[in-house]
Amino acid sequence: MTQIVAPHFAERVSASFARQNAMELIQATMPVIEHGRTEIHLPHWTGVEQQHGFVHGGIVGMIADSAAGYAAMTVVPETASVLTVEFKMNLLAPADGEKLIARGKVVRPGKTLIITQAEVFAVKDGRETLCALMQQTIMVMHGKGERLVGSK
Repeated sequence: MTQIVAPHFAERVSASFARQNAMELIQATMPVIEHGRTEIHLPHWTGVEQQHGFVHGGIVGMIADSAAGYAAMTVVPETASVLTVEFKMNLLAPADGEKLIARGKVVRPGKTLIITQAEVFAVKDGRETLCALMQQTIMVMHGKGERLVGSK
C-alpha cells in the first residue's frame, strides 16, 4: 500500500460518512476505517428487503460502492475528495442474513484514478457467505472538498 498522505484520514472519512443521509436512511454504520480499507455494516430489516425477503440488490450495491469509495478516500490528500466513476458488481448469492458486511479495499492507488474492490457478506447464524463482489474506479478530485450540509 502507499504511504499515508493524510494522517487524519479516519476522522475525515468518519465525518463524511456521517453526512451521507442515504447511509443513515438504510441504518448502515462504518465501524472499520483503516488505511486502504473500510467496512460498512447493515442490519437486515424490512425497509431494505425485496419481494423475496432478501436485502435488495440495489442496497447491496449501495453499501459496496460506499465501502470501496471510502477505502479510496483513506489514501488521498486532505485537500482532495473522491467520486465513483464506474463499477461492476456480481451478485453471487442472495443477501440473506441478520446483517450484511461490505468490505472495501484499495487495489491500486493512483494520483487521478484509484481501483478498488468490495466484497459483501451476508452473516447468518455467525457464518459469512459472500453474496456480492464489486470492482470500482474512483476519480480523485484534487482541490475539491465535499459539499457541506446546507451549501450548494
